[in-house]
Amino acid sequence: MKILIVGSGGREHALAWKIAASPRVSKVFVAPGNAGTAIEATNVPIAATDKAGLVRFAKEQSIDLVVVGPEAPLVAGLVDDLQAAGIAAFGPTAAAAELEGSKVFCKNLLHTANIPTAAYQTFRRAEDASRYIKELYPETDAPAPVVVKADGLASGKGVIVCETRREALDAIDRIASKREFGEAGNSLIIEERLIGQEASVLAITDGSTILTLPAAQDHKPAYDGDRGPNTGGMGAYSPTPLVDDAMMARIEADVLVPVVHAMKRARRPFRGVLYAGLMLTNAGPKVLEFNTRFGDPECQPLLMRWESDLVDVLEAVGRGRLDQVDAPTWSPQPSLCVVMASEGYPGDYETGRVITGLDRAAEVEGVKVFHAGTTLRDGQVVTDGGRVLGVTAMADTISGAKLRAYQAVKEIRWPGAWCRKDISDKALAWAR
Repeated sequence: MKILIVGSGGREHALAWKIAASPRVSKVFVAPGNAGTAIEATNVPIAATDKAGLVRFAKEQSIDLVVVGPEAPLVAGLVDDLQAAGIAAFGPTAAAAELEGSKVFCKNLLHTANIPTAAYQTFRRAEDASRYIKELYPETDAPAPVVVKADGLASGKGVIVCETRREALDAIDRIASKREFGEAGNSLIIEERLIGQEASVLAITDGSTILTLPAAQDHKPAYDGDRGPNTGGMGAYSPTPLVDDAMMARIEADVLVPVVHAMKRARRPFRGVLYAGLMLTNAGPKVLEFNTRFGDPECQPLLMRWESDLVDVLEAVGRGRLDQVDAPTWSPQPSLCVVMASEGYPGDYETGRVITGLDRAAEVEGVKVFHAGTTLRDGQVVTDGGRVLGVTAMADTISGAKLRAYQAVKEIRWPGAWCRKDISDKALAWAR
């Protein structure tokens, strides 16, 4: 088989690495890829948003399957265009990808399908949203435990967790008035702030059969102790002790199965990866958001643990035959990913800084360094994004995986490099 992977992040490097290991695959292309995917596959200089260019390349190269990594081309309808050209694709259509592309659509679907989620209100104008907050919290310095969300895609940054009325009003201003997240702020949601532990449960589905993957836990706030602004994710580990067998069964019954059925009823049948971002509250799991692709950085530790042939599953989804393949086998060892980021991320940052120590990091037992925001320049690997690397490790225990990952992190250098130091500490605290 010849496979084309669309995207340029850490998720796409992990996919390229895993797909290239399949004995069924003769050639892997990544468009546009990064310095890491160039090690595993052949990079193609076509942007992930260039739908016409990607379809043309897939035709010219007789690609057997296109695996779409990021959310933007999914929401833009790349899968629709590929299918119209007779090319098999892994990922949802534009209509199904609206589950991630519009938080308003997602919340309304959850409400209609009676899937547990936070109470919410939607707004199109900043004035109306601000008035709502002022009426709900009349005192100027009143606590306001709410979450303000931009409706559209914002690279994981359009969710602002607020403690006070002032913070909530500022979040509304950033999203709907200043348009800090562009057109993603055409509408916004204000919802109650849920209390509990977050977990990520990903499922692969062809619209009929659902294959649930081991649970993971992401770390979205920028700094240790879950402080600072939200990011695209600063690290993740899998499995997480927060989701035992009983909790997983509840998530499947109350969240995953109902949403797949709800999408089918809405005439938006879902095929691909259904990513449920959950808050595990005292009242049970509640949906924070749905993504419509492999999470980044959850994909990295999940694929490290995936032992069987990933291509069998991806192809079966693309052809609507998931019920005909065996469930994947998993390593019993946990895996952990630490994201190394550019100075200034998730705000402004510089690129083009030379990265050293990658060879030494790769020598640490059980470690694989996945590239995200990197490129090659004059034979050197340089930074080319905010989240630069996903240093991923496996070991017999979560603490062992953490030790290996941070040993590898210490070997890697570039000016301004930084990371969270507490990835997986929640699991260790939970175990105690």
